[in-house]
Amino acid sequence: MIRVALVDDEELVRSGLRMILGTEPDLDVVGEAADGTSALTMLADTTPDVVLLDIRMPGLDGLEVASRLASAGSPTRIVVLTTFDHDDLVHAALRAGASGYLLKDAPAARLVDAIRAAAAGDAVLAPSVTRRIVNELARRPDPPHTGQLATLTEREREVLTLMAEGCSNAEVGARLYIGEGTVKTHVARILTKLGVRDRLQAVVLAYRAGHGPNGSPTANGRTPP
Repeated sequence: MIRVALVDDEELVRSGLRMILGTEPDLDVVGEAADGTSALTMLADTTPDVVLLDIRMPGLDGLEVASRLASAGSPTRIVVLTTFDHDDLVHAALRAGASGYLLKDAPAARLVDAIRAAAAGDAVLAPSVTRRIVNELARRPDPPHTGQLATLTEREREVLTLMAEGCSNAEVGARLYIGEGTVKTHVARILTKLGVRDRLQAVVLAYRAGHGPNGSPTANGRTPP
């Protein structure tokens, strides 16, 4: 079971999240809080695998909660769930130790997939956020792993291209007509071959090498005319 905590100042939001997560056999909501101060106490008592954390709350905001959890060495993975789609907040959340940043209008299936991915140690971002972050990072000097894209199989390059579009594992599977378990295997192999830690780093490499959502990937990293 993946143990999940909910931190949001709106009872209606927490109630909706409980309903969504309650239908999943592998997710268990173990705690809730309506503000940052009580959230820190609750999280210390329950130590969930993943916390869905709002940013704007009374007292301590979500960024401060995330920062204190990271400073304390908490093993809980933090997924920010907010209505605010602003680059400065995204960067602040990631610097504070968040493992993901999702918007509250995300489909339920994406939210559930994000929780599972975060629990597995992956980074999860809303598709719109992913595109902006990787476009910014793509302007920086190439990392040492870029040439390793050529080691990917044709199917792995297809999976990587869909990851660059912000697709979840379930969405990748639907697009390629393969099972979600198979997608997870491909993603794991992609990360290993590229020598990167998570999906976000892999997607950054894809954008830098011409594998972004505007073209089909090739083994040499160029998109066809």
